[in-house]
Amino acid sequence: MELKLKVISKSGIPQAITKAETYRYLNEPEETESICRDVLAVEPDNQVALRLLGLAIADQFCGGSSDRCSEAESVFQSLKDPYERLYYNGLLHERRAKAQLRAGQPARVLVPLFENAMACFEQAASIRPSENDDPILRWNRCVRLLQSLPSMELEAPGLDIGDGAPVA
Repeated sequence: MELKLKVISKSGIPQAITKAETYRYLNEPEETESICRDVLAVEPDNQVALRLLGLAIADQFCGGSSDRCSEAESVFQSLKDPYERLYYNGLLHERRAKAQLRAGQPARVLVPLFENAMACFEQAASIRPSENDDPILRWNRCVRLLQSLPSMELEAPGLDIGDGAPVA
């Protein structure tokens, strides 16, 4: 048997995207990733598949050196919409920080990752579509996670988690 990937039909892309979303909800990021790669082989600029692919890669972060942060970042950088590029890169940094937190990394490793996430969310908030508070919700989650760390671990220069509201 020849191990060669088969190409899906262009007309099957919407159904494939639905399946990728379903697998993501079922916490099967490897399945989501595979489907997204099949979609992108036919439609390399499919924005939904790119978003799902980046999220599926980030869903696999474990806080170790095997995390494919650069790959996920490259995927999110290829998004056309400036808001989405900022927002999803913020999610990438937040997920990386959370994976590092689960892996037991000290605050000096976590704080810069959360700060990167928060910077992306702050910029995304300034250009977000009306009635879209997603970057503010993510910012607030980062603040709460930082606040949950022992206070003596949060001695990072310039970190001011104050009231948690980004300047929009």
